[in-house]
Amino acid sequence: MIGVFNRSHYEDVLVVRVKDLAPEELWRSRFDSINDFERMLVREGTTIVKFFLHISKAEQLEKFRERLERPDKYWKWSANDVKERARWDDYQRAYEEAVNATSTPWAPWYVIPADHRWYRNYVIARVLAGTLSAMDPVFPAPPEEVKRFAVQELDSAG
Repeated sequence: MIGVFNRSHYEDVLVVRVKDLAPEELWRSRFDSINDFERMLVREGTTIVKFFLHISKAEQLEKFRERLERPDKYWKWSANDVKERARWDDYQRAYEEAVNATSTPWAPWYVIPADHRWYRNYVIARVLAGTLSAMDPVFPAPPEEVKRFAVQELDSAG
């Protein structure tokens, strides 16, 4: 099974820090909780691949312009984005510390330059292909009853 999580528990060390929603002692302790949780998942057989998609401030501004100028992008617009953009440097510091504190041998981060979608997609595809190749996934053995049925039996049972 493959699952994709967008942000998830990392919000608890980013947004709460930048917006001062929780005391530093609390959000800083969450780094250890994240690492412990991911270590447990890996110990239980999960492979974790984490990507940080980094866009430049100039590229973010261009994306915001598109959201205001293109009707097919209007749905992405939020006035709150402008407020949060004013905290760019604070978010960059928070991202850097979070990545450094939670990139571990069992769950490393891949920091991906993401200003150009083709390059972002290429790098992610290479990492995922390498990860899947190393995992060497195989189909599970078929249930025993598969061998007992013939296709003709299925047709007559219908």
